[in-house]
Amino acid sequence: QVQLVESGGGSVQAGGSLRLSCAASGRTFSTYAMGWFRQAPGKEREFVAAINWSGSSTYYADSVKGRFTIARANARNTVYLQMNSLKPEDAAVYYCNADLSASAIQTTPRYWGQGTQVTVSS
Repeated sequence: QVQLVESGGGSVQAGGSLRLSCAASGRTFSTYAMGWFRQAPGKEREFVAAINWSGSSTYYADSVKGRFTIARANARNTVYLQMNSLKPEDAAVYYCNADLSASAIQTTPRYWGQGTQVTVSS
């Protein structure tokens, strides 16, 4: 069982930056792939970024490549999402995810946090 708690959401103007954090419970954090999904009003949840258990591989949606960076600190049981050059279309609730599979983390992750709101004004 993994519990995930996101933080760092907020409001920012277009072109600005935010860093999301996700703290995970449990002693096996370093065995899990971690990731982020997002959901905007009226839209389906979509994959944003993921990172494998060691941090050696990262995966991004085309819409955020070059602007977002995912990283993890296994000693702190924490995963981060640095979001730069934010656009109004990035506004959504962002969810932290965990799964033992680096494939499933990008499609149907097993564990979900409660989400944190990101608002981007133009």
